[in-house]
Amino acid sequence: MLERCICRAGLPSRLVRRWMGGGRHYPLRMSKHHILGWVALLLALCAAAVARAATDAEAIKEAEQTVAAFKRADPGIEKFFDRSAGYAVFSNVGKGAAGIGGAHGGGVLFEHGRPIGKVTLNQVTVGFQFGGQSYSEIIFFETPKSLADFKAGNFELSAQASAVALKTGASSTAKYQNGVAIFTATKGGLMYEASVGGQKFGFEPFGGKK
Repeated sequence: MLERCICRAGLPSRLVRRWMGGGRHYPLRMSKHHILGWVALLLALCAAAVARAATDAEAIKEAEQTVAAFKRADPGIEKFFDRSAGYAVFSNVGKGAAGIGGAHGGGVLFEHGRPIGKVTLNQVTVGFQFGGQSYSEIIFFETPKSLADFKAGNFELSAQASAVALKTGASSTAKYQNGVAIFTATKGGLMYEASVGGQKFGFEPFGGKK
């Protein structure tokens, strides 16, 4: 772990191994202050890496709980999880409205059942709306191409896009449209119109490398 943090700080891996005792003596020409500075930087990097891993683990756990809740509400949705190329799970999307509405949420992207990164959702809507709500949303990607478009940032829902309200048996008639199938489950609040049209997304792989 320490060696990985050191390498991230910019030191060559061979130098790192020798400095840490994994090879012959390497004549480092660094002052005591430089060494202390590197150590402080390395400790900060390691702390950030541990914190990030914990945050990622929490996001994955929450997403998995949402998946389990969707399956309990409608067991038939299992076929979408099994057959899709991937799916984005937004455990909590907050939506408010007062003439101009907006929504924002975060979640996790799964590819063939494996969590691969974090996702964000943003939406702005204009029109008569009243109240606000919090809901969960899962987007299933029918093909590897639709999933790849989402990961590359070349994906947003059209103004006409619609979602299936989660309830027992709802998945039996649900179909993919333009390569995606969308399910939502309201968590509370009141909304005159809950639409997924115009939603835009972001994706960041775990580890930060696309």
